[in-house]
Amino acid sequence: MLTNLSKSIYSCILIYILCTCFIQAQGKFNLPKQNTDKIRFELINNLMVIPVEVNGVELSFLLDTGVSKPILFNIANSDSLQMNNVETIYVRGLGDGKPVPALRSQNNFFKIGNAININQEIYVVFDQSINFTPRLGIPVHGIIGYSLFKDFVVEINYRTKVLKLHKKESYTYRNCKKCETFNLSFYKNKPYINALATIGEQEVPVNLLIDTGSSDALWLFENEEQGITSNYHNYFDDFLGRGLSGNVHGKRSKITSFKLKGFELNEVNTAFPDSVSVRFAQRNKNRNGSLASEILKRFNVIFDYGAAKITLKKNANFNSDFSYNRSGIVLEQRGFRLVQERYNAASYDNYGRSNENNTVISTTQSFKMDIKPSYTIVEIRKGSPAERAGLLAGDVILSINGKDAHNLKLQDVIRYFRDRVGKTIKLKIDRNKYRMQFQFQLEDVFKKKELP
Repeated sequence: MLTNLSKSIYSCILIYILCTCFIQAQGKFNLPKQNTDKIRFELINNLMVIPVEVNGVELSFLLDTGVSKPILFNIANSDSLQMNNVETIYVRGLGDGKPVPALRSQNNFFKIGNAININQEIYVVFDQSINFTPRLGIPVHGIIGYSLFKDFVVEINYRTKVLKLHKKESYTYRNCKKCETFNLSFYKNKPYINALATIGEQEVPVNLLIDTGSSDALWLFENEEQGITSNYHNYFDDFLGRGLSGNVHGKRSKITSFKLKGFELNEVNTAFPDSVSVRFAQRNKNRNGSLASEILKRFNVIFDYGAAKITLKKNANFNSDFSYNRSGIVLEQRGFRLVQERYNAASYDNYGRSNENNTVISTTQSFKMDIKPSYTIVEIRKGSPAERAGLLAGDVILSINGKDAHNLKLQDVIRYFRDRVGKTIKLKIDRNKYRMQFQFQLEDVFKKKELP
C-alpha cells in the first residue's frame, strides 16, 4: 500500500515523465500510422523542392542538408501565416554581407507527406532579396534539412524524383554489392563526409559538407598549404550564387578527379569561393568545401543520421557530362508580362450552321491577352560570349532561337545556355521598351584564352 506522501511523489514523477515524453515527442517528426512514406519532389537545377504544410498553409521548401533549422522566406507579410512564440534574432550564412534579422518562432505545426511535427522551431526572414523563386522559376517559400533528416532514414532517388521516409526502428538495410557506405561526422547538425580530390597531380584528402541545397558539383576552399588551389587548371571569375548573407563570388575551374571510395569522377567542375564569402562557413576548421547536388544526383542516396552514415549507389546519371552555363548569362524570372497571343477561332455561317459532317465552315485568326512569365538577365559574366555580343543586365528575353520565351519554363531557357560548344544562340530582347536582336556562339568556358 502506498502512503499519501508516496502517492503524491509517485504522481509527480509520473506527470514529469509524461510531460517530458510529450515535450520530446513534440520536437520530432513522426509517421503516426505507418512505417514508411513516399513523397514526390520537383528537381529543378539539381535542387529538390518538396511540399510542406506549415500551420495549415501549403508551401514549397528546398530540401537542404546544409541547414540546421527550417528557414521561411518569400512571405509578403506575417498575416499569411500564424507564427507562435516569436522573438527577433539575427542569422547569417554564405555571402559577403552582414547577418540578416529574422523571427524565431516555436510550436509550429509542420506536415511533410504523412510525417508531422507539432512543435517545430522555424526562422522567418522578411528580407525580400533572399528569395529562390526568381532563380528556380517556381514558388519556393523556405528551406528545411536537419529537422527532417534527424528523425528518419531518408532515401533519395534522383531519377524517379521520389523521397522515402522510414522510421529508424523499422528500417532494414538490403544487401547491396554495388553500394558504398560512409561514416558521417556532424558540425552544428550538418553532415560531413571524407573524400579524395586530385588537384593537378596531387591527391588531397578533403572533409566536405554534404549540401543538397547547392546546385553545383563541388566547392573547395583554397588552401595552398593543403594543395587546394584553382591554379592547376584554367579558371575564370564568376558569380557563384546567393547565400543568406549576400552574394558569393569566386573562381570556377576543374579538378582532375574526385573519389568517394570506389566511385571516381573525372574532370569535375569545381567552384573556389572567395574567402570573404565563406568566412562564416570556415568556422569549422576541418571543412574543406562542399559536396553538392551535381554530384549527388548521380547516386541513389540513403541518409541515416541516427547511425551517422550515408549509403551511395550509382544511378544512370553517373557518367553524365558535367554541364555549365556557356553563355555567361544569369537569368531570373522577374514577374510577368502581358502577352498578345494568336489563336484560331471557329467560324460558322450566318445561321450558325456547320456543314453536314458537323465540322466548322472555317476558322478565323483571333488574338487574346494572357499573363506570362518574364525572364530578365540579372548578371553577365565578364568576357563571356553574351557580354561581347552586347547584351546587358536588365534585358528581358522575348525569344530564344525562334521560340517565344514566355512559352518556356525558366529551366528550359537556361538549358539552351548549357548546350554544346559552338551552338549558336539567337536572342530577341526588350531593352527599355526597344526590341533588339543578338547572336553569339557558346564557348568552352575552361578553354585557355589566346592573348591578343
